[in-house]
Amino acid sequence: MAGILQRLDMRQGQSLVMTPQLQQAIKLLQLSNIELTEFVEAELERNPLLERDERSEDPQPAAEAADAPAGEPRELELSQPSNDAQDAIDADGDMIHGDDSRSDLAGVEQGAAGDAVGMSSWSPSSGGGGGGFDGEDYDAAANASREVTLAEHMHNQLSTATSDPVERLIGAHLIDLADEDGYLRADLDEIATRLGLERSSVEFVLSMLQSFEPAGVMARDLSECLALQLRERDRLDPAMAALLDNLPLLARHDYDALTELCGVDAEDIDEMVAEIRGLTPKPGLAYGSDSTRAVEPDVMIRESPDGGWQVELNTETLPRVLVNQRYYAEISAMAKSEKDKEFISECGQNASWLVKSLDQRARTILKVASEIVRQQDMFLAQGVAYLRPLNLKTVADAISMHESTVSRVTSNKYVSTPRGLFELKYFFTSAIPASGGGEAHSAEAVRHRIKLLIDQETATTVLSDDKLVELLRNEGIEIARRTVAKYREALNIPSSVQRRRILKRAG
Repeated sequence: MAGILQRLDMRQGQSLVMTPQLQQAIKLLQLSNIELTEFVEAELERNPLLERDERSEDPQPAAEAADAPAGEPRELELSQPSNDAQDAIDADGDMIHGDDSRSDLAGVEQGAAGDAVGMSSWSPSSGGGGGGFDGEDYDAAANASREVTLAEHMHNQLSTATSDPVERLIGAHLIDLADEDGYLRADLDEIATRLGLERSSVEFVLSMLQSFEPAGVMARDLSECLALQLRERDRLDPAMAALLDNLPLLARHDYDALTELCGVDAEDIDEMVAEIRGLTPKPGLAYGSDSTRAVEPDVMIRESPDGGWQVELNTETLPRVLVNQRYYAEISAMAKSEKDKEFISECGQNASWLVKSLDQRARTILKVASEIVRQQDMFLAQGVAYLRPLNLKTVADAISMHESTVSRVTSNKYVSTPRGLFELKYFFTSAIPASGGGEAHSAEAVRHRIKLLIDQETATTVLSDDKLVELLRNEGIEIARRTVAKYREALNIPSSVQRRRILKRAG
């Protein structure tokens, strides 16, 4: 019987090591500027070696961008990033090299994170942009929610509606389960079981909450929401109740069936429908929400004086931090125990890594956004009909990055353009082939064209999906009928039969 032998072998191999620092760098790419500010604030409290950079911004990048020759993209002056920072950006796409456990603090103070914010400018392929946009007029406050949230408003009413502690507990639990629209979409049996109560107790408190303002709040579906509002107005008669029980027929504009079900004539149905249209289907939206926040652009695109486009990061929402080298030297000299020295060293490494990661993040976002604008300059100049098909690989190949990096950069990021505020992912759209082998069309541009064709309809010229396919093919867009139907439904446009009914009644 052969014996068991022990041997010590050395093997060489490559592996992807996801250190906490690399994970942090990847995470930073996905955050918007507002989310990044919150993250940095937490790091400032946690790390004594980090401090805000209060220095005024250097206007040199903007001046250099203005001097860029027309018709040529300005080469972004991006210094070669450190190996560890660059590896972090492409961590999931390329092999990590080197050991990131050491981080040199020397020279970090010379450039704070955020100084990489630059600007790129060039001339679009045709014409100037339109839209009369001025970045200075952007008002973030216009996107902010009201200070009082729906939950706060409901809790205030609950405190005066009952003094029973059990009812207050049930009411508070139900209020916390309501969504932003003001609906309670949870199962009452599950709630009763969770609280150890009878369903009747939960229903009693729910009935009390449904009498609160705004009218219709805490409903479990649209029909109940509308019924609560009508009951408050003393307008919930049997005919109206029957109408609310058949809302799908109303959505299809099948007034003949509604007339029969409600037991009224056509004139009464018209009045009832008009009354329902005056109600609020989402009463909770009249109040703020804890999860609602202002949408601030991460990237700004402006038309330059020479007719080109300037791309820059929104520095007002971009956090700027640096490492306090003087304080690092002082506390390092004072450290006596190994534990203190290890803590100071760890703080120094984390601070240096964060500054480098923020700097690289800014450069990467600017590089990706600049390439997107290069690809979609016709959209900026002439509108959504000229949006080109674009995918992550095209942008990634153009700027020598991994697709996953581009995906993370465009996640949760918004760009302010002369044509409005868009999410960066809006510019990535699939291609619709062209007739005769011509240049493909953007799916978003095709959807826009479908909407324009339908907007021009009259009661006698309603276009079926087949007719839309024919018209689009005449314009050089090769598209299937099911694709037209899918795009139409995505635009919340009813079928041709329903549109014909609507137009006839409107006429």
